[in-house]
Amino acid sequence: MNRPLLIAPSILAANFAKLGQEVVDVVEAGAEWVHLDVMDGHFVPNISFGPAIIKALRPLTKAVFDCHLMIAPADPYLAAFADAGCDYITVHAEAGPHLHRSLQTIRALGKKAGVSLNPATPVSVLENVIDDVDLILIMSVNPGFGGQSFIPSTAAKIAQAHALIGNRDIALEVDGGITVDTAPIVTKAGANVLVAGSAVYKGDGVDAYRKTVSAIRAAAEGGRA
Repeated sequence: MNRPLLIAPSILAANFAKLGQEVVDVVEAGAEWVHLDVMDGHFVPNISFGPAIIKALRPLTKAVFDCHLMIAPADPYLAAFADAGCDYITVHAEAGPHLHRSLQTIRALGKKAGVSLNPATPVSVLENVIDDVDLILIMSVNPGFGGQSFIPSTAAKIAQAHALIGNRDIALEVDGGITVDTAPIVTKAGANVLVAGSAVYKGDGVDAYRKTVSAIRAAAEGGRA
């Protein structure tokens, strides 16, 4: 299956003083998805934002809201994030005792269900839930902070996940250290959704974002070719 290549800037790296404008600008710059990194200071060593912020951003764009929950437990908050307007809700495999139940809950809320795998989490944890998944998110850094360097061994893991997906309609996303240099590595391995935070938001404004988004897309397409 030839899945579309999508760029999903992470607003974790945006200017929080003008967050609404940052979301509008990055979509105007060509991004298809907006990646929302939710952190609780418990599952990961950082705190970001919650459903109230997402709900405030939702009317500003029709772009896909790709919500990555780095929280544990996740289940008590799934309905709140669905209500806030997230399109995809991704939980970590370790975020609760019953991954299958979490995925069922997300889908019952009318949303696409994702599973995120930390660098030390094997792809094999997905084998018994693969038909309940709409998105697999491979972390190419340890979650919790932006601006980290890509972990090279992630490429083999992406290829593993790609093989497991087969012809299923499942997005394969990568988050962490995505730049013009690493984009072709992950797309060659089979990824089709690229999360980029610092690389995109190091600029300022639509023109700067458009150049970076376009450059990452071109590099990623090169990896696919």
